[in-house]
Order: sequence, then C-alpha cells, then structure tokens
Amino acid sequence: MTVFCLAELDGATVADASLRALTFARGLAADASTGFAAVLFTALPSADFAAAAADLAAYGAGDVYVVSGVDGYAPQAWARVLAELLTAASASSGISAHVVIAGGTERGNEVLAHLGAITGFPMAANCVAAVPAGAGALGIVRQRWAGLLLEEAVLDTTAALLTVATDAVSPAPAPAPATAVVHEISPSVGDTDLVVRAVESPAGAGGASLATARVVVGGGRGVGSAEGFAPLEELAGLLGGVVGVSRVVTSEGWRPHSMQVGQTGTKITPDLYLACGISGAIQHFAGCSGAKHIIAINTDPSAPMMTRADYAVVGDLHEVLPALIKALRSRVLGRR
Repeated sequence: MTVFCLAELDGATVADASLRALTFARGLAADASTGFAAVLFTALPSADFAAAAADLAAYGAGDVYVVSGVDGYAPQAWARVLAELLTAASASSGISAHVVIAGGTERGNEVLAHLGAITGFPMAANCVAAVPAGAGALGIVRQRWAGLLLEEAVLDTTAALLTVATDAVSPAPAPAPATAVVHEISPSVGDTDLVVRAVESPAGAGGASLATARVVVGGGRGVGSAEGFAPLEELAGLLGGVVGVSRVVTSEGWRPHSMQVGQTGTKITPDLYLACGISGAIQHFAGCSGAKHIIAINTDPSAPMMTRADYAVVGDLHEVLPALIKALRSRVLGRR
C-alpha cells in the first residue's frame, strides 16, 4: 500500500490544511509500514516550487509528484491525474491497496469526490483517525453531524479516499525529514475534464486565506449591511488577519460564499476568532470550534456564541469596534 496526500498551495507555500493532512497521512503510512507520497498541482516554475517540495519532504513525503500543465483549478482533471497515479502505482508494485488523503477543504472534498466517481473507490470525509484493520481494510473515525458525533467504521476495499477534518491533528514536521524524489508530470488531460475550471490571478491568490489565517474577524447579521464591514476589514488589517462571515451574510449578498465560516463554509483554526454580531448557530460554531480563543461581541448576552466564547463583550459592535480600532492604532503609532 502507498499513502498519497494531495497538497494545496497558499501562494507559493503549502497550505496549513494540507500540512495537517500530511501529518495525518504520515501517521497512517507509519502504522501500515508503507510508502508516503505527496501530490502537488502547480503552475509555478521549477525554481519556485522547490520550496514547496522541500516543505513536503520536511513532513515526511519520500516522493513528491509535481503536476503541471493543468491551467488553474480543474477538479475533474486533478482527479483524473490522481486516478492515473494510482493505476501506475499498482502496475509498478503489483499492489492495488492504496489510500489518497486530502485536507477537508472545498477543493480536497471536491477532488476526492470526483476521484471516487472515476475509480469507484469509497470516500470518507472529515476523518479524525485512520488505522490499518488487516487484510487491506482500513479502520476510520470521522466527524458526523457537524462534529457532534464521531462515527467508527471499517472500509473493506482495495483503495480508500479520505479527507481530514480541519481540527483532527496539528501540523507537525517529521522527526526525521525525508529526502524526497521529485517527479515532474505533465499529463494529457481531455477537454471534458476541463469543462469546470477556476483560474486564479496572482493578485487574488496571495495573502492569508480564511482556512490558514491566525486571526479571523467574523461578522454576522449584527453588522447590518455590506458597508458595515469596513470597520471589520480595518480591524482585521491591524491584527494581521482576515474577515470571515456567517451564512446569513452570504444569503443577504453582503459578502461572497468564499468568506463563510461554518458547516457549509470554511472550517477555521485560528489562534483568535473575534465574532462580531454573530448569534452562533450550531452550523456556524461547527466551523469555528477549532479556534484556540473566541471573543464574542453581541448585544444579546444569551446568544449561543456569547455562552461558548472564552470572552464575551456585551455591547453594540458599532461602538465597541471603533474604540478597539482606536486603541490598536495608538499602539501601532506608539511603536514607530
């Protein structure tokens, strides 16, 4: 068996969610006494993806497959390439038992769903543990019901596809980094595999992402309008973070879905989550429960987010945030 891990990039570096998936995959490979390889799709030139390859080796990947030639993010094309890698691995080793692992991101879940449709292999999402269960089977534990329930199951199959819950493991480099062999691949992908494709501009691909930010300033219905997010944007900038939103904000059209935190949005694991005007429905809390510290600002002291927060500020965010921004500005100016 070989354990493959799909790695995503955040700019020119490996995304935090993928570093967690790599840590998870390395543990499974060690338990199974088998090989561990990383797969990276990138349009970066060789000189630029060398740093990403070094990061993958630091997390224990003995082989790094760097796939170029697929313009932008094309989920079906990515899945097709992964399927070909599995076929090639089976042909060269004579062993058909393999595992493909990805972070529990929108891309990770989508690509592995396509891979499952192409290969017929079962996919299990939001896994928190995986161990060999004998005779090619795999024992898994995964989150259900927005993390309220843990399901134990056995996948009795020749190959399995797993995505890793965002808060399942912390990213940890390998105790003894691997000396990775880099394989550059330029696949021949058909037009039908490129029907759905997202092309990102360099300007839109940089900076901290919601999934990897160390500070997230969240806004909900209490912000009041699309224009009301200006103070949150400024506060996030002062704290070196990004803005996230609740589902109702995207439903109102104030902010795009890509900024949504929650069960149907992005699961975040920041050091600090500052929730402003968010009531804290269970679907939203499922996305932010991995935060190390939560501060909530709300006029309703009994709102669910207020009762779950480490610190709660009872007050109008339109009064609290300007005061906080003013204090932070003074502190920044005082350091100059």
